[in-house]
Amino acid sequence: MSALGRVVRSGVGRRRVQTLVIGLTAMMAVAASVLGGSLLVVSGAPFDDAFARQHGAHLSVDFDAARTSAEQVKATGRADGVAAAAGPFRAVSVTPRLHGSADAWPMTVVGRADHDGAVDDLTLTAGRWATRPGEIVLNTDASLFPTLGLELTFPGLPGAPTLKVVGAARSVTGSADAWVTPSQVTELTTPDRPGSYQMLYRFTAADTAARVSASRKAVTAEVKAVTGTQSWLTARASAERDTALYVPFLLAFGVLGLVMSVLIVGNVVAGTVGAGLRRIGILKAIGFTPAQVVRAYVGQALIPAAVGTALGVLAGHLLAVPVMSQTEDVYGTTSLAVAPWVDAAVVAGVLGLVVATAWASAWRAGRLRTVDALAVGRTARTDRGRWAARLAGRLPVSRPIALGLTRPFARPARALSMGTAVLFGAAAITFTVGMGASLAAVTKAKAHDTADVTVAAPLPEPGPDGPIGTTRPEPDPAAVAAAIDAQPATRTYYSTATARATVPGVAGTTAVVAFTGDASWGGYTMVSGRWIAEPGEAVVPTAFLTSTGTHIGDTVTLDGLGKVVTVRIVGEVLDPRDDGMQVFTDAETLAPAHPDLTDTTQHIAVKSGTDVATYVNALNKSLKPLGVTARIGQAEGGSDMVVTLNALSALLTLMLVAVAALGVLNAVVLDTRERVRELGVHKALGMTPRQVITMVVTSVIVTGLAGGALGVPLGVTLHGWVIPAMGHSAGLDLPDSVLAVYHAAELALLVLGGLLIAVLGALLPASWAARVRTATALRTE
Repeated sequence: MSALGRVVRSGVGRRRVQTLVIGLTAMMAVAASVLGGSLLVVSGAPFDDAFARQHGAHLSVDFDAARTSAEQVKATGRADGVAAAAGPFRAVSVTPRLHGSADAWPMTVVGRADHDGAVDDLTLTAGRWATRPGEIVLNTDASLFPTLGLELTFPGLPGAPTLKVVGAARSVTGSADAWVTPSQVTELTTPDRPGSYQMLYRFTAADTAARVSASRKAVTAEVKAVTGTQSWLTARASAERDTALYVPFLLAFGVLGLVMSVLIVGNVVAGTVGAGLRRIGILKAIGFTPAQVVRAYVGQALIPAAVGTALGVLAGHLLAVPVMSQTEDVYGTTSLAVAPWVDAAVVAGVLGLVVATAWASAWRAGRLRTVDALAVGRTARTDRGRWAARLAGRLPVSRPIALGLTRPFARPARALSMGTAVLFGAAAITFTVGMGASLAAVTKAKAHDTADVTVAAPLPEPGPDGPIGTTRPEPDPAAVAAAIDAQPATRTYYSTATARATVPGVAGTTAVVAFTGDASWGGYTMVSGRWIAEPGEAVVPTAFLTSTGTHIGDTVTLDGLGKVVTVRIVGEVLDPRDDGMQVFTDAETLAPAHPDLTDTTQHIAVKSGTDVATYVNALNKSLKPLGVTARIGQAEGGSDMVVTLNALSALLTLMLVAVAALGVLNAVVLDTRERVRELGVHKALGMTPRQVITMVVTSVIVTGLAGGALGVPLGVTLHGWVIPAMGHSAGLDLPDSVLAVYHAAELALLVLGGLLIAVLGALLPASWAARVRTATALRTE
């Protein structure tokens, strides 16, 4: 081994604290960066690959068949900016029934002669394509499981046609729930429900929402009878939602880790150079060149950083497993994995930053003259911070505390780097606390748990045909309401019933929740607009507005309910259930189309001071003959996504806090070693070990409080940026009630968290300083 190699190895082994600090810092930065970068890369990979392979439609548009003709609709495919078009395909919303069973959910059926084409090339996953009347192909993502040979009947249509499932297919853009032959779809329409014409377009430029919107205006300029549209960006966002949700907060932790890496590595190397000036002089005296001295210190930082980087890559891969597993088998893809180039980029970036930072910090060592380096001992300079010492001497505190309070002013650069480490640790804690509170607020809004008591409709009983083919009792909602009214402790209540409908232009079904009574107190969190006030009005989640391209004030058509229902959107509500595809309206709105809403759930608020358990027992005596049961209202449990997010944020925060505390520990170790002779003098004058610990710990109090005071606002700012970005990734607009989660008392405690980090980092070197023998300290130079 060369002389330079022996110096590097000796420095790494001798400075164990600094080695550990650099290694853990690099591991933290790499783990968060690998995980965040990998999810950013793979979040859209399954959809993008399938979209390119299947020539997915950038835009699907439904035109009202009663107000336009097929020739007019087909002409829209020649509009400016259209690269390819398919259609018009006749589309209709129908409600099938399994043989001998109740009605299934409504579905959008499209007539297509074949499954391949220039736009929206469908992928057959089972069976074959429908080639003659009486056959149907189900979408693999439809509400009905695509079982080959399954027979669907349509008793509400003339002749009650029966269709047999002959295949299953997947549409990357979700253009329909099922497909039949063009002649068959005509038989599924009626004069009063003629359906629509579906056109599928690919544009020359469709990479942004603005360009898709401009192209939509171009293709619909001549034909105004548009009943629904769906952009490919909406489908892509839905496909990316599971993994894209993690990206903003992981990137935030990755940036924090990288910045801390630069600061701490620079501080460690600079501190090592400052504490080893005599050793540097000896190295130069025996023939080391300035460049070799610099390389020696860079190598002492690079070795632990390389080990930490390797561990960070491994940790990043392990953390990615539970997250990426949620996106496997999407659109026929195989298991996802971290891209090798992401590993290479992160490793090169982190090690490059370590080398650059260490080189800049060690440059002083190369410039030192040999004579000057040999002439400098280990005794710390005492000419700085004298004004602070004089000021502290006037404070009504003990001498050890006064000496500790003045120390940051004697080494301002070191105190600044220590405070910066505490700042980022406090910011991470503040952000994690806020994110947990915001996720809890979203979970609460999802649960709608304001009611004290709920009376739910009975669940389906298991049967040979599954939930759709089973029977269950249907209690009389009026009788249930009468039983609730009869309870003297009932303050107010409302009921909900859910139906399924289709929305033109959007594949799949939409849950329509109908309210009887005033539900404004029911825990529904409004993002914008207002709650429903009269029949014909509706509130919808953000995802519904995005998928349908609508805004507050627009009208939406609900089909598949027996009659077509039109509602006007008056508000936007926070509700991530059913992928946000829900419509909340008054029960009277659905009465003409769906008068038999029997699957109702009652939500009850009891009078103040009422014992809820006693109320439930009394109510159940009246409800028992009706076949329903009351229970105490409670929130739904948190989702696996929320649990994973909280676990990841807690783990990354602990790593950042540990790195920050180790940064403090390193700075205090350097400081106490420089002051070892001064400590000997204090002990010779009568300072006890307990007073030494007090002095050393007190030396970080000002720095810890300052770091905490600055870190908390940074954490709040980070929360205000990351949480809305996470909401946007999940297709949610978050209201102020989800974002404004910090309280004054809580922020004060979080500021003390910075002090706690600093004290924890100082305890170990403080105990070391207390154990140093007086004679040993006085002999040290």
